[in-house]
Amino acid sequence: MKRFWLVLLSLALVMALSASAFAVDVKFSGDFYAAGMYLDKTTVKKDTATDGPSTAFYFQRLRLQTDFIVSPGLSLTTRADIMERAWGAARSVPGAPAPLSEGTAAENQNIAFDRVYVTLATQIGSFSAGYIPNSGWGTNFGNNFDQQGGVSYYNSIGKVWFGAAITKASENSRTALNAAVNYSDGDTDQYYAYVGYSDKNFTVAVLYDYWLDASTRPALNYKAAAHYVIPYFTAKFGPIAAEGELYYVFGKQAKNDSGVGDVTINEINVYLSAVATFGPVYVGGTFAYVMGDDPTTTDKAEGGWAAGGAAFNPCLILWNYDLTFWSGAITGHGGSSNSNAMSNAWFYQVKGGVKPTDKLDIMASASYATADKVVAGWVSKDYGYEIDVVGTYKITNNLSYMLGLGYLITGDYFKGTNNAAKVANDYLVINKLTFTF
Repeated sequence: MKRFWLVLLSLALVMALSASAFAVDVKFSGDFYAAGMYLDKTTVKKDTATDGPSTAFYFQRLRLQTDFIVSPGLSLTTRADIMERAWGAARSVPGAPAPLSEGTAAENQNIAFDRVYVTLATQIGSFSAGYIPNSGWGTNFGNNFDQQGGVSYYNSIGKVWFGAAITKASENSRTALNAAVNYSDGDTDQYYAYVGYSDKNFTVAVLYDYWLDASTRPALNYKAAAHYVIPYFTAKFGPIAAEGELYYVFGKQAKNDSGVGDVTINEINVYLSAVATFGPVYVGGTFAYVMGDDPTTTDKAEGGWAAGGAAFNPCLILWNYDLTFWSGAITGHGGSSNSNAMSNAWFYQVKGGVKPTDKLDIMASASYATADKVVAGWVSKDYGYEIDVVGTYKITNNLSYMLGLGYLITGDYFKGTNNAAKVANDYLVINKLTFTF
């Protein structure tokens, strides 16, 4: 018995001396949504043998972030997506990838960890290492809010803030699980730095991103090197809130080892949005341009290196993430389709809404979009018009309900190269219950 108590007291002493290494605080945050969707047509083809049927289903996702605060300035952060699935629907096959996730689709339908990283705050700034947040710069335009393995740094001095990061998009070196590799320098790496200035009513900032993709080597004997310059602003002047962002991408899409036959990159994307609020009423507009690739210039890549992003959802049907992720792309004739994210497009939108109470927001928008570039023989650049009406009711501070109706007047772009082809209009109804914590 004495030995038992001696061992017990020894363990207690070890626990006491080691207590500083245990997490002194754990914080949970995240969101859960459950939603239902009805889509009248899964293709916009008309009077063909492959016209798409309607579809209706429910879906959900829990996103849980956990912060283990070990001591002031030192923490470990994890984020997982849990039970991301349509109710009662078929499960994904093992190994099938999931967009914007580090897990497979099947893992996300159960539980998949996307982020795990440690953060150390020091007198010279904060450092993070692990699978860190990525593609979350500026406005929602162009963002995917995904993650990559890497190391990042952040600091601020007064109203000026700045940072940098190195991330690994793909690793193709020889490893235990990739033992067949007999070459080096086949990875995809990202290096970026940024600086910004924030005041009470405005923020201006710019990011430089260098993207080096050697994953095509040695089979194709070339690599890609792209430079991104991305300034943005947000501002509020009286009743008007405005924001804008520009993507300028240049470099080499194909930098051949032989030095012959290079393909250069030259892409510009623009986003502007403004909303004016007058009491319970607001009106606004949005413009977006995502450059398309000119099919007649084989030595240049004018599009495809930056897109509207999964986080930019201007409509309920056109370029909507929920629609694409849960129902799939809406297809037309000749390989035409609508999916998230926005690409090869000129986009115009006017919107207005009213907030009769602090809890209720009713918004309506009208949008029009055309393609920037099309191949020879394509019938039209006209994507079409979309009318959306969305109502959101805040049940509590943490629980809200959304009901939306979107109607697409389908343009002749979806005829492809066949002028005699017919296209049908489409509509969608979606409702979503969202809980945040």
